Amino acid sequence: MNSIPISETVTLKSVGLNEAWLQSQIWENPSSLGLGELEGVTKERAVSSGGRLDILLKNPINDSMYEVETMLGETDPNHIVRTIEYWDLIKRKWPQRQHYAVLIAERITKRFFNVIQILSDAVPLIAIQVNIVQSPHGQSLHFTKILDVYEEPDDDTSTDDGTYDEAYWMTKSKETLDTSKHLLELTKDVYVNPELRFNKYSIVISSSGYNQLIMRKRSGNNVLVGFRYGGKRDEIQKLLESSGVQYTEQHRRFRFQMAPGLFKEKEDLFVKIAHLNKEWWVG
Repeated sequence: MNSIPISETVTLKSVGLNEAWLQSQIWENPSSLGLGELEGVTKERAVSSGGRLDILLKNPINDSMYEVETMLGETDPNHIVRTIEYWDLIKRKWPQRQHYAVLIAERITKRFFNVIQILSDAVPLIAIQVNIVQSPHGQSLHFTKILDVYEEPDDDTSTDDGTYDEAYWMTKSKETLDTSKHLLELTKDVYVNPELRFNKYSIVISSSGYNQLIMRKRSGNNVLVGFRYGGKRDEIQKLLESSGVQYTEQHRRFRFQMAPGLFKEKEDLFVKIAHLNKEWWVG
């Protein structure tokens, strides 16, 4: 067996690099962050608070925006506050879009990771650790997602249908309700006796006691769809990519969000997903 060279993680400063260099690398290759095929909007953007946002990125598919703050060394309270402040200011400028606060640091300590995790219950916050990996073959810039994208509390197993019903969702998000009904109609001949189940934060298409598709409200009237892929990961991934859908993967689930009108354009995609989904559940 060939030997594998051992690498080590070093700081940017130790190899003569600074924060401006890091920002340039991200600006030139936003996909390196692992957040999808993002595009640059602006660098060093002045905000109304008097500060400057390091980098503003955008997902060209759904126009969601990523307010990115970078720093060398360990996270500190001021930087966390600044990240959230800039996120809030840009969000106010484009309130119809989904916004994510992205904090990038060389070391996210346990103390501040706990703070970030608490804040992520209210703020769509992504924490990314950046390092220079040094090996006998050279150096490489490496990003690791420490805290993933914000998710509302998951109550998909809730059976409190008396409190959270269709009337509740008509007020909370008519778009999510209409989309869920549409997807139920599309997949009713695929799943076995499917039905809608209403929870506080989600609407679920349930079949034979299993949650098949989970719909959640997102900003700008967008709807987030999530589902477990089981043993059909590769097939479903190919479907999503061939359909041009920008997705995320977490906890053995695919998730993606769309404007309500796009769901009608992608009807065939959802039927195919349902068939693959059913094949896995049924075995």
